[in-house]
Amino acid sequence: MERTGTAVAQGTGGGLPVWLVARGLIPETGPQRAFAGATFVNQIGKGLFIAGAALFFTRSVGLPVSQVGFALGAAALIGLAAGIPVGRLADRRGPREVFRLAVVVQALAVAGLVFVHSFLSLMAFLCVAELALSAGTAARGPLTRSLGAPHPTRYRSYLRALNNIAVGCGALAAGVAVQMDTRAAYLSLILGTSALFLASAALASRVPSVLPIEAPAEGSRWPALKDKPYVALTALDGVMSIQNQVLIFALPLWIIGHTDAPRWFVGASVAVNTALVVCLQVRVSRGVDNNTAAGRVARRAGVAFLLATALIAVAGGAPGWVAVVVIVLGVVVHTLGELWHAAASFELSFGLAPEHAQGQYSGLFAIGQGLSNAVGPPVLGLLCIGWGGPGWLVVGAVLLVVGQVVPLVVKWSDRTHARVLG
Repeated sequence: MERTGTAVAQGTGGGLPVWLVARGLIPETGPQRAFAGATFVNQIGKGLFIAGAALFFTRSVGLPVSQVGFALGAAALIGLAAGIPVGRLADRRGPREVFRLAVVVQALAVAGLVFVHSFLSLMAFLCVAELALSAGTAARGPLTRSLGAPHPTRYRSYLRALNNIAVGCGALAAGVAVQMDTRAAYLSLILGTSALFLASAALASRVPSVLPIEAPAEGSRWPALKDKPYVALTALDGVMSIQNQVLIFALPLWIIGHTDAPRWFVGASVAVNTALVVCLQVRVSRGVDNNTAAGRVARRAGVAFLLATALIAVAGGAPGWVAVVVIVLGVVVHTLGELWHAAASFELSFGLAPEHAQGQYSGLFAIGQGLSNAVGPPVLGLLCIGWGGPGWLVVGAVLLVVGQVVPLVVKWSDRTHARVLG
């Protein structure tokens, strides 16, 4: 407690910022706040792009929906290839420098989308943008760990809550362009996204450089790929990350097509989830400060996901007002599982990786989450929407099993590293 108070006083100089820091509304130190600002601006740009890019390509450029969907999905998968090699570069050259370069490249690639006139040009610019995004994600891992020490999971949780606000702001801003539905409005959306990315890179220059940690002379150049427990953890976290698509993809389709709940409740359910994440993510992460605690929290998340999917499944045959109540309960329980999963994921991605290779391991870990975003919608569509209630239970059961296996992988990793050190 004394350390925190001292840090607060040193970081803010008294006054209102002390009150904000004491309640976790802003980070303690200047570098943490600088990186939070860079991340916030970056995520506003992400929200703009997510909400408006597809409409720009279809309504302004005039490309078919099928081509746009394929290009977005294929580019996202191709982009994952940059994670591990760029992560290694961040370990050797410094994560701040790599992060800034990646964001600048992403900004230029997004700006280049205004010149798109064909499927091939769309693929070219999107692939560059996604490769840069993956590179920035790999560099962000060791940078977050360094800035957030000695509690990087708490700081990463703060960034996640902040990111939810930022993406929402970006999506609201994109709504203006979508409502206007003109070429000029869509061009402003794309160029605005690029400008926000450039601003993010500029703000990141205020973050101090992180000195690389020298790797062991006898170690492998690619330790992440040879770390079997970590590869297993990446796969498990990728499966559990499918839960991220439940509330934004499967639940809206379920509410509209399979329940008597009103259509407006689709937006309300997402709002409940967002509010809970913003208010509780940092609080939930407290105490998740070692690998064992993270394993226990992952197990708890699996239980919550099963209960949540069971509640949502029940809403399928319930009267309108009952369906609303049951779905609200399901969303709340699912969000608790989401918060626990995020806290465990943050801690284990840092804690099971060696200090000298945080970037490389971060790049590997992001692959699991990236693949989850690609396969999640079709899997949930097939099970939850195509099969109905039993499909929801199958999804919950899979997430439950994954949550129970995570602590076993943590113990496996501890034994493996103990043998190496011994």
